[in-house]
Amino acid sequence: MSSPLILSKSKFKPQALEYLRMVEKTKKPIVITNFGQPSVKIIPYIPEVDKTLAELKGRVLSYQNPFEPVGLDDWENLP
Repeated sequence: MSSPLILSKSKFKPQALEYLRMVEKTKKPIVITNFGQPSVKIIPYIPEVDKTLAELKGRVLSYQNPFEPVGLDDWENLP
C-alpha cells in the first residue's frame, strides 16, 4: 500500500465525503491527526473472503472417492 495522505481533523471534517470517495477510488489510505498526532487511519475495504481463499489456494487435495475409508497410515499425514 502507498504512503497515506495525512490530514488534520479540521481539514478533513468539511470535506469528509470527498476524502472518503478518494480512498475508494485511489485505494490510498488517509491518516487523520489530532493536535499533530495520528488519531484515525482510513483504509479501503478489502473483503476478507478473497484473502482467505488466496491463503487456501493450492492446499486442498483432490479425492477420487471421498467416501472411501481412510487407511490407518493416512492418519499420520493429517495436521
